[in-house]
Amino acid sequence: MAKTIHDRLCGAVVPIGSLRGKNSIGVGEYPDLVAFGKFCVRAGLSLIQILPVNDTGYDSSPYSALSAFALHPLYISITDMDGAADFSADIAALKTRFDSAPRFPYGELLRAKMELFRKIFAAKEKDLLASAAKTGTGSLGAWIASNPWVREYAVFRRLKELYNEKSWKDWENYRDITPEEIEHLWNDPKLRGKHIFWAWLQAAAEKQFIQAADGLKKMDVILEGDLPILINEDSADLWAKGGYFDASLSAGAPPDMYSPQGQNWGFPIYDWHALTQDGYTWWKQRLKQAEKFYQAYRIDHVLGFFRIWASSREDHSAVLGRYIPYIPVNPKDFKDMAFSPERVRWMSEPHIPSAEVLEALNGAPDAAMEAERVFRQALRRIGEEELWLFKPSVKGEKDIIAFNFHPAVQAYLLSAWSNRLFYEYESGFYAPVWYFRESRAYKSLSDEEKQKIEALLEKRRIDSESIWEAQGRRLLAMLGASSSMLPCAEDLGAVPSCVPKVLAELKILGLRVLRWNRLWDKDGQPYVPLEDYPELSVATPAVHDSSTVREWWEREADRDFFRDFIHRPDLSDAYTPETAAIILGALASAASRFRVFQIQDLLHLKADYYAEDCGSERINVPGTANDFNWTYRLPVSIEVLCGDDKLTDTIRELLVAKDIL
Repeated sequence: MAKTIHDRLCGAVVPIGSLRGKNSIGVGEYPDLVAFGKFCVRAGLSLIQILPVNDTGYDSSPYSALSAFALHPLYISITDMDGAADFSADIAALKTRFDSAPRFPYGELLRAKMELFRKIFAAKEKDLLASAAKTGTGSLGAWIASNPWVREYAVFRRLKELYNEKSWKDWENYRDITPEEIEHLWNDPKLRGKHIFWAWLQAAAEKQFIQAADGLKKMDVILEGDLPILINEDSADLWAKGGYFDASLSAGAPPDMYSPQGQNWGFPIYDWHALTQDGYTWWKQRLKQAEKFYQAYRIDHVLGFFRIWASSREDHSAVLGRYIPYIPVNPKDFKDMAFSPERVRWMSEPHIPSAEVLEALNGAPDAAMEAERVFRQALRRIGEEELWLFKPSVKGEKDIIAFNFHPAVQAYLLSAWSNRLFYEYESGFYAPVWYFRESRAYKSLSDEEKQKIEALLEKRRIDSESIWEAQGRRLLAMLGASSSMLPCAEDLGAVPSCVPKVLAELKILGLRVLRWNRLWDKDGQPYVPLEDYPELSVATPAVHDSSTVREWWEREADRDFFRDFIHRPDLSDAYTPETAAIILGALASAASRFRVFQIQDLLHLKADYYAEDCGSERINVPGTANDFNWTYRLPVSIEVLCGDDKLTDTIRELLVAKDIL
């Protein structure tokens, strides 16, 4: 019987770009999903989960989309395109140039493929322009008419090229655009070919992706996509539909053990009021587009539907962020607690002693002169005291860095910037700072004053959480009612208690990452028993932002603690195929509906596929920007994997029997 999204399943997580197909050019392409599906069938896997495949331009991160709708041209199979036969020599040259790379050179490869796309388009331009002018079935014009988003996307991409790929905020013209102006540009006969080029690419990408998705359906393999909640500031959506967003703030995540300064993603937050007023049309259109390909989808950062951590655009870090929505602390609250305006200033503005500036510069060349420059340019004195505040002109960390002070005093001032109990983000509106208990102001309070502050903030948290719960329920219910796809939530991070409640109520699968799924408030922080994982969940031993299981075991894990957890004291210190089988097999027994494994972790069931450096097998290292991230490739072709009976038999024997538990 065919598997469905309501069945207990095991699956593989693989970025499309990592696939090595016999016809692909240096990177995985949409048609390669069919070959990978055959591997999954042989291995007894019923689900393939992929990363986002939206067009991200020359940013390799799949979470930095230039469009919520457009597919990435990088993954188009040139070989399978109409008219490609006339360019077989060019295709062969690209394969020779790029196929042997251990990881794909994202920017170089994208430029090379785009050049060839343009050559093919130029050879067919007359016919393609004619097809775009028609409305009959199968014509490019009919596809454009059924995908109206492509007009603003094509105009945006043409302008982005014109301005050397700069953000639209840095363009000389067309920064502020109306729908009428976009339509006027789209219809400009002088620009028609340049716009149709982008529409043609999207039509080709969609055709190939739909064919691949249909091929998986015929094999009874479920395809799960990834729907990032946020959209790049430099995107066609923000440029053309800015009213749906609040670009004055930057979305991210609060500090945690891995990111002590929080995460500032640079993405705008949503104006949910505007989206509500419009009946969530934009979101419903996103789901309709995704439904062309997927039976299930991962909601990246589902917490953002409840409340988003937002930071000032003047800051690089997210340590001074705040939750939105949040019921702020106000002047009446301070008055009720008997705090004078001076005490409020003490709690909400960083106070900098002269001695600390001098101490930061101790040993630096010309320390006295540099200290004088700091006091003169960045700070204002409080009366005659040796105590200073930042000048009103200093709005954030970017302003502090712009002074170009000595690195030691710059580091001190950046630390001092967040050294406060409350952050006044608007006049009379205060939010607690994440590390408020470590602030100079909090430590100076009496025990009674601390108790008052703690009681107030706890009340604000409880009252705000009721707002988060209502908002999350409303928005996620809208998503569920707008699509037949099964939503699977990425609910990692600082999770308020309302989140699992709402997810369970709406039958949305949460995420359980083995190494992080622990009872953190109990002594010893034990792992959650695998049999206690909720049925409405996706269990996994690793994610694209983490180390692989092999690297975790070799470099990060408390191996003795984990041995006790799975009752395998014999588990080797060395990560071998036998070790992999025990760990992956244990995870496969979890009570979760879906158990999914990164392809790298599955390949570790056979020693032939081990990279010399386990760190080289990662997909992404958060907080870093380089040519390594997001460019992972399989060590061998899909066809080799599919023909590896030992590997597929091992996976089937290890995982499939657990599906019926």
